[in-house]
Amino acid sequence: MTIAATEPLVDVRADFPILEREIGGKRLVYLDSASTSQKPTQMIEAVDSHFRRTNANIHRGVYALAQEATDLFEGARQRIASFVGDSYQTTIFTKNATEAINLVAYSWGGANVGPGDEVLITQMEHHSNIVPWQLLCQRTGATLRYLSVSETGELSLAELDAVLAEGRVKLVGVTHVSNVLGTINPVAEIAARARAAGAVTLVDGSQAVPQMTVDLSELGADFYAWTGHKALGPTGIGILHGRRELLEAMPPFLSGGDMIASVSFEGSTWNDLPFKFEAGTSPVAEGIGLGAAIDYLDTIGMDRIRAHETDLTAYALERVIEVDGLRVFGPLDPERRGGVVSFAIDGIHPHDVAELCDREAVCVRAGHHCAQPLMRRMDVPATARASFHVYNAREDVDRLVDALRGAREVFGL
Repeated sequence: MTIAATEPLVDVRADFPILEREIGGKRLVYLDSASTSQKPTQMIEAVDSHFRRTNANIHRGVYALAQEATDLFEGARQRIASFVGDSYQTTIFTKNATEAINLVAYSWGGANVGPGDEVLITQMEHHSNIVPWQLLCQRTGATLRYLSVSETGELSLAELDAVLAEGRVKLVGVTHVSNVLGTINPVAEIAARARAAGAVTLVDGSQAVPQMTVDLSELGADFYAWTGHKALGPTGIGILHGRRELLEAMPPFLSGGDMIASVSFEGSTWNDLPFKFEAGTSPVAEGIGLGAAIDYLDTIGMDRIRAHETDLTAYALERVIEVDGLRVFGPLDPERRGGVVSFAIDGIHPHDVAELCDREAVCVRAGHHCAQPLMRRMDVPATARASFHVYNAREDVDRLVDALRGAREVFGL
């Protein structure tokens, strides 16, 4: 089915300097935004301006530069919190979503999970939402369980209810949007069912926040993690949102400067939220850059971005199946998935697909996408993956299809 955006997105490709590049005389087509997004000039200039005009350490200095840098950094935090419907105090900066999830696993998990308890995640999780729970269960004697993924790439709420009814689950971890299948999971419903069963919920929103409206006040998740570099922002900054009463009860994850209220020879007390979980020098430039990236997304409008992603995904699903021997993974309804299309071509390894696409200046991902358990579930060693953002257009999909046909010709298929 073809779905067109009701209000077409203005062509914003001129805002992304890297897209001016040519590789081998061909215009660059970047289709790997699920791995990391490209960066608009507005974000780049915000970081550049900070280093040129306001570079200083924050929170401590009383001189003008330090106050200006603090205002820029904390102002970005406030805008980021508002962007996803959260409060300033419960918006914690980490270095990425991986660290945000590890913070919960170590701090909340260490204090609340023990022998006989269970942590429930899904077969479609990124390694960042698997390995921390494996380690937690190894440390505590708890059991890690997995919700199965159907042949169409979706979860079963009936299976969730059955596991929760056993009464041993302390935490449910689930991705909002799968980085492989594109599946949009019903996280509000999952969080509500988990809470009714006495379990807390952690949602990995790394693929969701960049491409769709996320309102944490409506989702009801206890913890929500995402990362800046997939949302047009810089690397080196992620975000953890958490329910205030849980964060206040949790011990610090990292310790040192800035996360303390007082330090004596005998002991220390902790700073207020969010600073309790932000030890050491803050990612000042990264926070300012992410604030600018969020401003950019907000100016376009997340509803329009979602419509654009849906249109591109629908078009890609229509076009790629024209390639003989190509199999698509995940839901076929573009309304049920994000801007990700993973696929395999009979007779060609995904790494060869990506390399041959690169010869045509088309950037796609190939591999297990940090989701090896899901690859085993799908009975494939790897997939190729095309993923979209605001700077992509239908002609980029056409270039991909031409490159895939060329790859089949190289292999004599």
